[in-house]
Amino acid sequence: MDIVLARTFLEIATSGSFFNAAKRLNVTQSTVSVRVKRLEKELGRTLFLRTKSGTQMTPAGEQFERFARSMMKVWEEARYQVGVPDTFQSSLTIGSQYSLWPKFTMRWLRLLERFMPDVALRAEMGMPDRLLRMMLDGLVDVAVMYTPQLRPGLSVEVLMEDTLVLAASAPDYPRQLDASYIFIDWGPEFAQAHKTHFPEFRASHVTLSLGTLSARYVIEHNRAAYFPARFIEEEVEEGTLHLVNDAPVFPFPIYAVWNTDSDTELVERALRILRRVASRVDDDQHEMLEGAGLESSMVPRLIDIIEGTGIDGTSTEE
Repeated sequence: MDIVLARTFLEIATSGSFFNAAKRLNVTQSTVSVRVKRLEKELGRTLFLRTKSGTQMTPAGEQFERFARSMMKVWEEARYQVGVPDTFQSSLTIGSQYSLWPKFTMRWLRLLERFMPDVALRAEMGMPDRLLRMMLDGLVDVAVMYTPQLRPGLSVEVLMEDTLVLAASAPDYPRQLDASYIFIDWGPEFAQAHKTHFPEFRASHVTLSLGTLSARYVIEHNRAAYFPARFIEEEVEEGTLHLVNDAPVFPFPIYAVWNTDSDTELVERALRILRRVASRVDDDQHEMLEGAGLESSMVPRLIDIIEGTGIDGTSTEE
């Protein structure tokens, strides 16, 4: 069967519509429809039903999905392995959420180069949903991210906890949030903890979902926001950002996620190196927090905050 048809099927299944699949595949919607018709003709079954709310898979489509993912995994593995130069024995693809690349994943990649010289390395970046989809399709072996979703075939481990601290471009920023404060969306757990500690705060004029990329905006426009402490260490040392020492701080776990179908020995080697990186980064973060008067004992656990408010929360255990 044409591998393009399987890829098109999976994009529709993941995105929920022919239109979204066409955008992701960079083709027209009519092209997607033609491919689906060809696939349905080959299988002799209807795979999708179009409704006003989107596209739904039929029972036959749900059955075919796991086979399509297996086909894509085998194809991508074959394509990548064949392309690996003879000087390497195997290959490993790692993934990283954008915000974790500069001061976390990059350190991991450097150590992988050093301690796995016989392995061809590839790095991918993206948001958690894209990385998880690539892992399910067999395109990424191990990834680091902030907010993973548990999926069959994937294992998850807590590596360390980043600490979200309130930082402002003005050195005398008040503990109580004012009109210059920008809410950065660090996920539902942070949003609930934020609401608990700032019950009178309604909404900021500007909300960003850019993660650590928001730091430059905060600095240049005299604003304040929550950031991972270790990410803004240089800005704090330079004086372009200032920690609000008496403001609440929140933990923000970093997770390792890996595909259980990947090469077990290879993945375990990569994970051992990744745990070393996390341990070193965690030590550096504690030094920074203690130097700023924000001891780790002051950091509440998000799950404790959420349970304390009587709101259901979920956690991922190591």
